[in-house]
Amino acid sequence: MATSADASIDVLSDVAQLRACAEARELVAMLDYRDAEMARIDLLESPMRRLVERGAIALSIGEAIGLSEGQVQLRLSQADTVRDQSPTTWLAFIEGRIDHARVREIAHTLGQLKRAESVHRLDRRVVEYAETHTVAELRAWLARFVRRVEADLAIERAEAERDKRHVSVTHVDDSMAWLNAYLPSHEAAAIQAKIRKNARTGVAPDDERTVAQREADLLAAWCLESEAAEAAVDANIGVTIGADVLAGERPGFAESTDGRWGVPAAWVTRAATSGNAFWHRIVTDPVGDDILSHEYLGRFAPDLLRVALQFLHGTCQAPGCLVPAERCDIDHREPFPVGPTTGDNLGPLCRRHHSYKSHGVLHWSTQPRWASGRPRVIELYAPPVLMEYVG
Repeated sequence: MATSADASIDVLSDVAQLRACAEARELVAMLDYRDAEMARIDLLESPMRRLVERGAIALSIGEAIGLSEGQVQLRLSQADTVRDQSPTTWLAFIEGRIDHARVREIAHTLGQLKRAESVHRLDRRVVEYAETHTVAELRAWLARFVRRVEADLAIERAEAERDKRHVSVTHVDDSMAWLNAYLPSHEAAAIQAKIRKNARTGVAPDDERTVAQREADLLAAWCLESEAAEAAVDANIGVTIGADVLAGERPGFAESTDGRWGVPAAWVTRAATSGNAFWHRIVTDPVGDDILSHEYLGRFAPDLLRVALQFLHGTCQAPGCLVPAERCDIDHREPFPVGPTTGDNLGPLCRRHHSYKSHGVLHWSTQPRWASGRPRVIELYAPPVLMEYVG
């Protein structure tokens, strides 16, 4: 994605950089104080006194800047991790090129990586992406990075977490309760898709319930009534799996089309042979996407093409927007009827950004994704064209 800037936007960019520099200065001051105090305390003779005064460091810092001891300890731990393991990230933070929110996400990922070469690879690549993408996009990119560079270890962690799956009920005020389920991501995605689809189709004209209420009622019915469970509608779930992973040449993950979750490829293989959710398996090729090369007559994309476009792009194609593609309109880049109803002339836009495009605030760019000032890197299924903001 690419954005253009005018004077007022430049001012906001400068303010954002100053804010990031201030966050870095605060964190550096916290580290300096902590290190100086640790050096002083190490000279004390009494072991008990040393223990007590070390525990009071976080309390003193918290009182000075208005944070709890737990928040201070977490920030110091994250800062130590990034400063020691990713000097490129730390320098970008000091210079105000990335803010604390992005540093926090990077620190979490560094804590997951177990191999030195993986840490070095992240250090080389992450700042360039973090500078030009939102925190949510960075979080998804980091998750994909871990799944790809340490797939074997990530699969081990996923298998261990899967053993912890459970359901819990917490009763709260006013005769209500929370029903929570800790499930594998692909199963939760299938449940979510089924609920969303069924809650929005076949609604009686006199049904005054909101969509959220219908979704809640459906879930309760499926859990409590066997007839409702058997009548649950099928759902389309799209995942991308590398050809070498699919062939069993290396361990890897099946990733959702919007990049928000990934599960070991073997889980999806097992799921595809059971249950009533229909899984689309898309083996992607970075050279071409033949499924989108077929042309259709008429203005509106047929269901097959619409689903393929949703799986290809994953999310709304406006800058930084993460609305899932299945909740977006399918928009013609070159307006119909001049522009054909084909895969390379269509893309998902959420209703709000579709309106912006209709009013000329956004427009489709013909630049390839690598020529943009703000690239959108989705390695397996990146769109060939981008949107840019018109100031």
